[in-house]
Amino acid sequence: MSLIGYSIQPFTATAYKAGAFVDVTDADIKGKWSVFFFYPADFTFVCPTELEDLQNEYANLKAMGVEVYGVSTDTHFSHKAWADTSPAIGKIEYFLVGDQNHDLTKQFNNLREGVGLADRGTFVTDPEGVVQLVEVTPEGVGRNAAELVRKIKAAKYWQEHPGQVCPAKWEEGAETLAPSIDLVGKI
Repeated sequence: MSLIGYSIQPFTATAYKAGAFVDVTDADIKGKWSVFFFYPADFTFVCPTELEDLQNEYANLKAMGVEVYGVSTDTHFSHKAWADTSPAIGKIEYFLVGDQNHDLTKQFNNLREGVGLADRGTFVTDPEGVVQLVEVTPEGVGRNAAELVRKIKAAKYWQEHPGQVCPAKWEEGAETLAPSIDLVGKI
């Protein structure tokens, strides 16, 4: 079942960010675009490469008005220990959310039942808290943060320009399409 169009429900969690433990709630995401970047577990192998790649795009995302929440079923204490010991994770400036109760992971239908770990899922919500983008990959396949940035730019453009859609590989500033009967069979 697709989560596109799903409105995020109330939640409260504790995250590790900038050397501190902070509370994060559904109220924090209202009014801005947000990325919920789920990963299976701290102290693993593909996860730190993805999280570091996402950190490399974090300034771009912040400039676009997008906040990032890295989420796993580990605790916020584990996130701090990982940041203290891993060069890649030590660079992270965005929220690392502990979801040991699986509240967020279940809300996004992203929990591997019987395993207790999150799948490698990315969910982007708009300023109303509605899911606009979803990507889930198997455990052994890492994601590309630059492509995520491109997709968010397209989703934002599409929302801000009714009647326009972004074709494949659309990049900011490129032509869009205005769907109409005149385009049917001509693309």
